[in-house]
Amino acid sequence: MDKFSVQQEGFRGCSEERNSLKKTFWRGDGLMRPISIVVLMMGIFILGISSCATSPTKPLAPGELRLLSITVPDKEKIEVNSPFVVAISFEADGEPEIKTACFFFAGDGPHCFNVTDVNCGSRGTIHVKIYTNNPGSRLLEGYVQYIRDGKIRPTNVVSTYFRPVPK
Repeated sequence: MDKFSVQQEGFRGCSEERNSLKKTFWRGDGLMRPISIVVLMMGIFILGISSCATSPTKPLAPGELRLLSITVPDKEKIEVNSPFVVAISFEADGEPEIKTACFFFAGDGPHCFNVTDVNCGSRGTIHVKIYTNNPGSRLLEGYVQYIRDGKIRPTNVVSTYFRPVPK
């Protein structure tokens, strides 16, 4: 037996060992398959929970107002310290009496503004003129205060991103 044949046998032995390890892990004899199944199931579970959290599933209570989304038209043209309009879409049981809309700018607030326009319908829209004095990318979160059962109540919170530019 020469030196070359021993090296080939040694290499073949490592290759066979590597192949048997692959078969062991993926055939279910090792830990890799159960771990990958657990990770996959956790990912599916988290995805299912997050998709349920973003869509309202309960029907509206009598007199309830639920915000659906918030948009900032022309968000690329917003300047610091200049007023701009925010549109909030909602669904409501009946015609809500809306008092104010309040906003958080990247956690700073709430800053409350008077509502300038309300369009009721199957999917209503609220328009509010607001302003910010801080430049940079901002998370805008908002909710509405409305009257229900004779009391002022807050709605759920909706959010979007925008970036005001310096004048």
